[in-house]
Amino acid sequence: MRPTTARLLNILVPVKRCVDYAVKIRVNAQQTGIDANVKHSMNPFDEIAVEEAVRLRERLKDKVKSITVVTIGPAKAAETLRTALAMGADSGIHIEVPESAPAPEPLGVARALRAVVERRRETDLVIMGKQAIDDDLGQTGQMLAALLGAAQATCASALEVDVEKRVARVRTEIDGGAQELVCTLPAVVTTDLRLNEPRYASLPNIMKAKKKPIEKLTPADLGVDLTPVLETIKVTEPPKRVGGGKVSSVDELVGRLKEAGFT
Repeated sequence: MRPTTARLLNILVPVKRCVDYAVKIRVNAQQTGIDANVKHSMNPFDEIAVEEAVRLRERLKDKVKSITVVTIGPAKAAETLRTALAMGADSGIHIEVPESAPAPEPLGVARALRAVVERRRETDLVIMGKQAIDDDLGQTGQMLAALLGAAQATCASALEVDVEKRVARVRTEIDGGAQELVCTLPAVVTTDLRLNEPRYASLPNIMKAKKKPIEKLTPADLGVDLTPVLETIKVTEPPKRVGGGKVSSVDELVGRLKEAGFT
């Protein structure tokens, strides 16, 4: 991952197709995972990443050479790429896997993204969601930065890039509040909810997105194996909440607690 000689910014934005955030999650009949026959959409944190890449172009104008979005998933994941293209990205890369294939783990995804970066040879900044709402692992960005040997800033709530100085200033969320990091490009930045509010794609841009190029690849093309290392034995829903009861006095409350084994 080397900075481009033209000193223009090439941005890569990984996106993921997830079960829509408004859908109530249910375990499938086989108890091997969740019921996937529901509405899917782009991971909300990745939407924020796409929006931030487009806003960087609006601020930096011609200093941003390209915005490329990449996803790993079945054929239906191309819809997620088209959404990102309609928001303002230039082109897409679809690493296609079979519909029946298990979901890749963060390390496998990070290795695939590293292969994409090395294949393109011109990636200055990777902006991606800090986590996906389906597994909430929040590991891929950090793993990718480590594999690339690049600077990293996680949970970004503000991002500014100086193309001439080849640095990114990132405000990140920490337990005590916020801190500002200065990262030398190339860098990997993961986005938090406070960074921005994604735009809705307009109808003309949705139509234009249909003509934007999407390159199709397979894990084999990139020389990576996305087979999960961990095996999920069983998935069950949490027990249903039992309704509480009312007591008329403190003495009755103490008595019930003792009956329940609290002393």
